[in-house]
Amino acid sequence: MPTTPGFTAYDHPLVHQVADCTICSAGLPLAPKPIFHVHPDAKVALLSQAPGRLAHVSGVPWDDPSGRRLREWLGVTEEEFYYSNAFGIVPMGFCYPGKGKGGDLPPRPECAPKWHKPLLQLMPNIELKILIGAHAQKHFLGKRRAATLTATVRQYETFLPEYFVLPHPSPRNQIFLRKNPWIEVTIVPHLRSIIREILS
Repeated sequence: MPTTPGFTAYDHPLVHQVADCTICSAGLPLAPKPIFHVHPDAKVALLSQAPGRLAHVSGVPWDDPSGRRLREWLGVTEEEFYYSNAFGIVPMGFCYPGKGKGGDLPPRPECAPKWHKPLLQLMPNIELKILIGAHAQKHFLGKRRAATLTATVRQYETFLPEYFVLPHPSPRNQIFLRKNPWIEVTIVPHLRSIIREILS
């Protein structure tokens, strides 16, 4: 049975199929290693871009500085994040895409069209989908998103209650976050309030 360290394994044929996926192997710098988590008890779906290098090595999603900041934004502990089965993790690309000039390359385009819909159907209790970064926002919001990520995040309330939009919590976005302090002053507290209500 495919397992992700820190999570309760969900023994389902589709989970096995995704864990063994090699659909984009020709475009990857390393061997395919899909990193995701689905569970029927999940209440929050985290939809981001793709695992980073550290997550690829450990096999644990959000096992890096970006993950620490994400958990701070959510207002949850590592135990709540990894051991409660409250969070489903379905990135736009399931495998580490490799490095580009300005950071990681974009997620591979093959994953989301093939796997997202059936995986999300395995989580019928999802109350909130958190769209982390421009790739997820483009995929799920389409023409509803604004011209820029900043403008889309400013309009976050218009996408509730189904979606909550966030910038990526990567350390590479530190300058962006300093230029936009309203994100952590206004939006993050609202997110924490919603998450706490969902998890209570």
